[in-house]
Amino acid sequence: MNNRNILATAGIVAVGIVLGLLILIGGKPSVTADEHGAEKAKHETSEKSEKGRKEEPAAKGPHGGRMLSQGNFALEVTIFEQGVPPEFRVYALEKGKPVDPAEVKLQIQLDRLGAQPEMIRFGKANDFLRGEQAVAEPHSFKVSVAAQRKEQTYQWTYEQSEGRIRMDEPAMKNAGIGLGTAGPARIRSTLQLQGEIQFNQDRLAHVVPRLSGVVVNSGKNLGDQVKKGDLLAVLESRTLADLKSEHLATQTRLDLVRGVFEREKRLWEEKISAQQDYLASRQALAEAEIAYRNVEQKLRALGITHAAVMRGDGGSDGLTRYEIRAPIDGVVIEKHLAIGEAVKEDASIFTIADLSTVWAEMTIYPKDLSSVRLGQRVTVRASALNTEAEGRVAYVGSLIGEQTRSAKARVTLPNPEHSWRPGLFVTVDLVQDETEVPVAVAVDAIQTYRDRKVVFGRFGEFFEARPVELGRSDGKSIEVASGFAPGTSYAATNSFVLKADLGKAGANHDH
Repeated sequence: MNNRNILATAGIVAVGIVLGLLILIGGKPSVTADEHGAEKAKHETSEKSEKGRKEEPAAKGPHGGRMLSQGNFALEVTIFEQGVPPEFRVYALEKGKPVDPAEVKLQIQLDRLGAQPEMIRFGKANDFLRGEQAVAEPHSFKVSVAAQRKEQTYQWTYEQSEGRIRMDEPAMKNAGIGLGTAGPARIRSTLQLQGEIQFNQDRLAHVVPRLSGVVVNSGKNLGDQVKKGDLLAVLESRTLADLKSEHLATQTRLDLVRGVFEREKRLWEEKISAQQDYLASRQALAEAEIAYRNVEQKLRALGITHAAVMRGDGGSDGLTRYEIRAPIDGVVIEKHLAIGEAVKEDASIFTIADLSTVWAEMTIYPKDLSSVRLGQRVTVRASALNTEAEGRVAYVGSLIGEQTRSAKARVTLPNPEHSWRPGLFVTVDLVQDETEVPVAVAVDAIQTYRDRKVVFGRFGEFFEARPVELGRSDGKSIEVASGFAPGTSYAATNSFVLKADLGKAGANHDH
């Protein structure tokens, strides 16, 4: 009997040992899906979930949070954000029953993509442990939980992610996504006005013949480039013939009168002739010189050079031939004559424009007049040409038009390639203020996700939607007041592709 009792006792002990081992094995930390429900949470199986494999959802506690258990001790981790900034609230349990939070020391470390670890400490608040700092969006991070109770230490690790997309370099290039780097930028506050490109009136020449005649040659046509002094047209003019004949006659008379004067002066000095004859010859010489200079000035006014006048032939082969030459470098934009046509002296026969510079003329209404100043920097954009240029306000009108009830202002723009064509409508952005901001991104990078403005940051092979607070913008760059660190790479172009992919994934944000 004694041997039988010993064997029975040994069997009972063996069964107890086996049951104890089973209990210990079952007490390992559970790692389950996060309460956000956006993606699966097990760190060691994250690659599987990224490839589309389904995992069991995380166990939920009575407050809707994630359950972490080890042996008889468990924590329910929640992120609470009803009426307060998001904060961790953790409930402690022993064999399923609430534990006084004062008995538990707790801290949680958050590891986000591209950021330094965040350490959150906890204090007692009612029946739970409350995180001492807000949990910034996005709630996408690796969570390391460390708890201590009655000299027992407990640790858990899990991951939760939201707004995250894995995309390698080839896929990114196929989607046309371009990267940028967030950093300092100069943001311009602008006033937008409408305008029109016009000829630079200071570099516009209207060519008139200055005497009447008949066109015998017209060598330049519309659109021709000309240099100053190039021959534009040739007229035959009776008026010119009369002037040249008069010039020759006055020159001959001047030579004769000068000879008489020299002789009378010599005779008077030798006391051979009377002083009266000398004075009369001197007066005649003065009258001849005046008549000659008068005709010479008329010829010079017609553009005939001094040398040609002195030669007496007017610089041409005939008395009637009159050459019209370009007064400036430029392009022929108007022509109003034809061979054989009779033109008057005040007819506008050519218009030449120097298109190396143009005017961008703006319309300014009274409410904006105080915002426009001489020397103010502007950017002129033409959507039709997909081009822009910078300049400064060179003129602000002093009068308000009776019909338009607006004033005019203009900017002189360099136009070396003649791409700014007069008549082209443009948009003019007047720079009212320039501010250096510490962090800015491209305007095209901003998307709306879950009713918030986000920027898709690039971290390794992942894009992640980061909620941001925005500030000033100049149409190209926009200030990021908070939510995005300088030096972070982001999707600068075609970021809408990432937003569309998140929509297809159907990610949610449950707490």
